[in-house]
Amino acid sequence: MTLKNIFAILFVILLFNRCTNNPLEVDVSNVDVKIGFVNLDSILVNIKGNKRIEFHHNHLEKITNIYEYNLGYCIQMANSSDTGFVKSLDLYIEDPYIKRIEKRIAEKFSNLSTTKSELIDGFKHLKFHFPAGKIPEDIVFVNALFKSNAFSTETEIGIGLESYLGGKTDVIKELPPEPFYEWIKEGMEDKFLTRDAICSWVMTHYVEEVDGNLAEQIVRWGKILYLTQAAFPEKEPAVIMRYSEPDYKWSIENEYSLWKYLVDEKLLFSINELNVKNLLKEGPFTIGLPEKGPDRLGQFLGFRMIQKYMEVNEVTLEQLINTPYTEILVEYEID
Repeated sequence: MTLKNIFAILFVILLFNRCTNNPLEVDVSNVDVKIGFVNLDSILVNIKGNKRIEFHHNHLEKITNIYEYNLGYCIQMANSSDTGFVKSLDLYIEDPYIKRIEKRIAEKFSNLSTTKSELIDGFKHLKFHFPAGKIPEDIVFVNALFKSNAFSTETEIGIGLESYLGGKTDVIKELPPEPFYEWIKEGMEDKFLTRDAICSWVMTHYVEEVDGNLAEQIVRWGKILYLTQAAFPEKEPAVIMRYSEPDYKWSIENEYSLWKYLVDEKLLFSINELNVKNLLKEGPFTIGLPEKGPDRLGQFLGFRMIQKYMEVNEVTLEQLINTPYTEILVEYEID
């Protein structure tokens, strides 16, 4: 074998390694995070007698924000007095539909150890990239009665287990067609649970809100999704996007036409709230485009922008979140 052939083989190997190596796959074995877990839903359903009052007061102090949000907003339980709390809890637990939901939750989530491990691992990855980044003190599993699938406070994450029972589950099928449209029910899959939890936390604590033009908001969403991918480097991008595989494939294939449409129609620097909503908000599909594609294609485009930016720029994730959207925008190229 000639020296020329050897160099050619080495070049191919180096090129292959560069193309297949995922910079987000990092060693987190020495990263330590401490997060408490509370299955509030299970406890509320199973506690009896005077233990209810004791539990009520303890958790008003321990997980105040999530507890009050879950009781007051989600399941609308009275909190005026100990007697009022017990009566409200009795009425809630004895409701026939609630009983059916709780039965399905208990069946599907009888063991949350894998979910907890995945969340811990996800936050270890975030901690690796953001050593001083904020980590939740507690992650609380609740029945939020479909008010919110995952929501973050200053110190906690609440996860509504009922929203991950699966669209074909009987209690999900029983939900009224409005406002629980079919596309909402189809998204109630447990494969999105950990993704939603960390995405909620990243959105709340790592990437600041913006109220600028469409391009700025697209890039912000790209940062949120890229950090979520950083927490779960082995998850498929379709899961990070909360897409089905066919929807993600369609988006990749139509990335150029989507970008061209936004440029041609001069929408990138639009501050029109309707344009922003159409391209970024959840729905059955993205409104206002020439072709019917999946929802949130603006988020998808932002995710692709950040992926491509990070492929050619040696910057940390801490540097990324402070990078102006204009810098990311001008470097965006579609293969």
